Amino acid sequence: MRLIAGLGNPGEQYAFTRHNMGWLCADFLAVNNNLGRPQEKFNAEFWKMGDVILLKPLTFMNSSGLAVSEAVNFYKIELSDVLIVYDDMALPFGKLRMRAQGSAGGHNGLISILGALGDIHVPRLRIGIGKPPGSMINYVLGHFQDDEREQLPQVIKRAAEAVDVWLKNDIQRAMTIVNAEQETTPSE
Repeated sequence: MRLIAGLGNPGEQYAFTRHNMGWLCADFLAVNNNLGRPQEKFNAEFWKMGDVILLKPLTFMNSSGLAVSEAVNFYKIELSDVLIVYDDMALPFGKLRMRAQGSAGGHNGLISILGALGDIHVPRLRIGIGKPPGSMINYVLGHFQDDEREQLPQVIKRAAEAVDVWLKNDIQRAMTIVNAEQETTPSE
């Protein structure tokens, strides 16, 4: 069993904000795989695709660990079989970076997940949103600029493709493929 957790915040006001990149990726995967309506359990919306769980925590970003840990414990999923998809200000807008483990880098959703799971060895896909020109909170909870909105469908499609690479490979091979592709993509 594998788990993909796309992070974000519930509520219409957050639907198309930078902090909801993980949710946007999860929604894209659900639509493209014809998964229909999600079920609700684990303080989350989720879909089951064979031996893969696609999860959108409904706990708000800073408490994402509650939903992820409930699903992991219920299905007895190994942490190496969990992929967290989330926004990252340390990367330029649209850049992807896959990692096998590491610190949360100050991301409150990932801090919550790593704390709830009690381990930093959790694979993750970071989707770049760029550095804020002002307040971090206003930036991550803010809506996309016009140029970002234009690029967003392609960014989310590439993120979903990176998830597919992870599903078909071990994390080391997936990192090699996804991160190498990003090196050849000119940054904005």
